[in-house]
Amino acid sequence: MPRLNRIVETALYVDDLERARDFYETKLGLAPLLSTPTLVACDVGGRSVLLLFRRGASLHKQTAPGGSIPPHDGHGPLHIAFAVDEAELAAWEEKLERSGIAVEGRMQWDRGGRSLYFRDPDRHLLELMTPGIWRTY
Repeated sequence: MPRLNRIVETALYVDDLERARDFYETKLGLAPLLSTPTLVACDVGGRSVLLLFRRGASLHKQTAPGGSIPPHDGHGPLHIAFAVDEAELAAWEEKLERSGIAVEGRMQWDRGGRSLYFRDPDRHLLELMTPGIWRTY
């Protein structure tokens, strides 16, 4: 069987694209790679891309000179996790507090990793995780 190497893109669907862009840029420090009226693509650590789609804006097939993208969308609070260094987890918690972002949960995992959980303005559950949670991380 051919092998999948990694996840390159992860998508969240948001009600207010500018509000989401501001949150991910100013609160989490992600750099925009692309910005359109319906999509903001953010660099995550130089290894992956977070796509922020305006909810409902991608319900129709999108065509371009290179091909087409099938319809997609999402509803409800989703979950994604960002990798952080163990040595920076406390600094992240302080940054979230200074930014007025409530930490909703903390977890110490059996394999040794730790997690912090909080929400973005669209109520998506975000996680900051240190190495040691998964066999692969």
